[in-house]
Amino acid sequence: MTDHELRKQAHDLDVTVWVGKSGLEAVTDELADQLQDRKLVKVKFLRAARGTRDTDELADELAEAANAEVVETRGNTAVLT
Repeated sequence: MTDHELRKQAHDLDVTVWVGKSGLEAVTDELADQLQDRKLVKVKFLRAARGTRDTDELADELAEAANAEVVETRGNTAVLT
């Protein structure tokens, strides 16, 4: 499936993983579990998790930790596969 098709599918997804003040480590296993059950997972990075870092940086780090790939980031949200 192309990136364009994945982004199109991601548009209607609900956020199912929220990254807050507990950081990326707190959601890595949950994300990995969700990716076993579905192709795409939408992740929201709350202000407490971002600090001075941007969403792209956090999404890349989370994807690496969960053995996933970033499909896109938009605002404070990322879609991973």
